[in-house]
Amino acid sequence: MPQFAPKPSTATAYRPDYIVDGWSTPHFTVRAASVRGYSHRYGGEPRQDDVAVAWHRPSGAVLFAVADGVGEAELSHIGATSACRAAIGAMTAGLDGPRHEVDWEGLLESAAWQICEQARISLELPKIDQTAAEEHMASTLVAGMVLPRPDGPWVQLVQVGDSSAWMLNTRSRRFRCLAPTKYRRGEEVISNAVVALPRLPPVDVKSGLISPEEVLLVGTDGFGDPLSDGENAVGAHFAAALAGVPPALKFANDLDFSFETWDDDRTLFALWPYRIEGRWA
Repeated sequence: MPQFAPKPSTATAYRPDYIVDGWSTPHFTVRAASVRGYSHRYGGEPRQDDVAVAWHRPSGAVLFAVADGVGEAELSHIGATSACRAAIGAMTAGLDGPRHEVDWEGLLESAAWQICEQARISLELPKIDQTAAEEHMASTLVAGMVLPRPDGPWVQLVQVGDSSAWMLNTRSRRFRCLAPTKYRRGEEVISNAVVALPRLPPVDVKSGLISPEEVLLVGTDGFGDPLSDGENAVGAHFAAALAGVPPALKFANDLDFSFETWDDDRTLFALWPYRIEGRWA
């Protein structure tokens, strides 16, 4: 890939080239980064991906949201940010509520509504217009949480569009997809990639335990497409890089890679659970 100086973003609001975050709780260590792709850097377009991560102190849960603004939608970077913030807010409200659980259907409805409301404000519309929101601010979303339990960390997540989630087994160095973007009905291959908020697909909550050898990864297609099934140079690199917890800036630097023709924005969230003498912390 030829070297060039990135152009500043044309977004009207501040939109940094990349963001990075990393911290630890008594049960988990997390890393998160969102990096503007080479095509957007060259064209001066804003980073359309976004990520939000939070710790829910009373339950010990780590909450996460990863979004990818649809490329054809001119304000999709605002849609991605709106979806992430709304998802974190909905999970926090659910865990703080009387039942201490997340309403996943309500979470997606909240994210869709927030995109529509932001479109109304940004486009100066007299009222909410879902069609206009979809045209200008459509975004994918993967949102979920990891809850510490005596039998191990329990992950729950929902997905809209072609962002996805994986488990990386640090022993076998293989990736297992938790949220496929394509699935089969008989011999027909069906993809949910065309679905994006504010459209609301049927809610399918994915859940399961994280084993002692696994790291949870959640990312946009800018990471998932070059990763593929993990049996390539990208998979080998990240399997080695994420076998332990890297410094936050190295995590972001690793994500800012060049591989063949993939030049989209890349966003990745990773979570490592603590283990003490073979037991869960």
